[in-house]
Amino acid sequence: MQFYSFFLSFFLSFFLSFFLSFFLSFFPFFFLSFFLSFFLSFFLSFFLSFFDIGQYLGEDLQVSGPANGAVGGSVVFAPDNPPSTSIDTVQWNFGSTPILTAQSDSTLIASAYRDRVSFDINTLALELRNLRLDDSGTYRLTVIPSAGDLLTGETSLQVFENITNVRLIGPEESLIEGESSANITSEGTGNITSVQWMKDISPLSPSNSIIFSSDYRSVSSSPVQRSDSGEYKCTYRNPVSYETAKISLIITYGPEDVSIKGQDVVDSGVRVSLSCSANSEPSASFSWKFNGADTDVTTDTFTIDQTDFTHSGDYICTASNSVTKRNASQKHALLVKGNIYNTQVKKWPTVWQVLQISLFIHEVTTVYQQFIMHL
Repeated sequence: MQFYSFFLSFFLSFFLSFFLSFFLSFFPFFFLSFFLSFFLSFFLSFFLSFFDIGQYLGEDLQVSGPANGAVGGSVVFAPDNPPSTSIDTVQWNFGSTPILTAQSDSTLIASAYRDRVSFDINTLALELRNLRLDDSGTYRLTVIPSAGDLLTGETSLQVFENITNVRLIGPEESLIEGESSANITSEGTGNITSVQWMKDISPLSPSNSIIFSSDYRSVSSSPVQRSDSGEYKCTYRNPVSYETAKISLIITYGPEDVSIKGQDVVDSGVRVSLSCSANSEPSASFSWKFNGADTDVTTDTFTIDQTDFTHSGDYICTASNSVTKRNASQKHALLVKGNIYNTQVKKWPTVWQVLQISLFIHEVTTVYQQFIMHL
């Protein structure tokens, strides 16, 4: 630091004296007066350079910062370049308010800080504990060496309240696609410097249907679409803390795209299943009609255990949504092939079978006649 002070004082005095010599050069004997004043100014500047103006300007101590702290927390201030020479006195001030004055053998702490600060004379580090909001401001370090220049440095502190009690308030009623509007409002306590919204795993950004309030504390969508379903997260932040709240939205819609899967043409005497599906939130309920008449089937599958000609006709599946109060239907035609009466082909009896039957009839007749005669 002495080296820089030397050249600073040298060049300041040199240029001041140079302008003086230039001014004197306008007097008679122009060149003689100019060069005399020039060399006089040079020696004057060289002489003044031995006076260290750093002692009047104060040299810099580099104190890291600015710093951020949380209410109730602690922070440490320390110079990055503590002086290597012996120190007579050290002072830490908050603005113009003294915090402590220290010498090699003693440290005097102001009563307002007595239970809240610690000081290390070796590193000049000041620890401030149990931070309060009114601790925000400028902190100044002053070092008076045993010999040499006055050294100063300063930094700043901003104290924040921790963010707590963050929550989201959303719609309580069911949200129907294309009809309903949704608004999510965030709340929380503490010093909030930024608000961030996410939907599922992606940042939530404004669009034609997504609108944020001016303070970014609430978001709305109107009318809602099924793509609005998902988990919404809001994060409150400041430099020392953050907290996130979540809420889920379910957008109801449908039913739509009703379809029936199953065979169109079957043989008689087989098992047939018709399966009905629909795109719906919440899941749709189902009912079936056969040839315009209601059935007792209320599942998504209509099953016929053994078909006959009476099962041919139109099967209608109706999907219903209990929230949207909407329904949609689909028809499926089924044709059962085969004999109308579904009878089996019978074979003619053999000669032996005919003889056995004849003998049986003869014996029965004989027994009956004998029974009658005894009466």
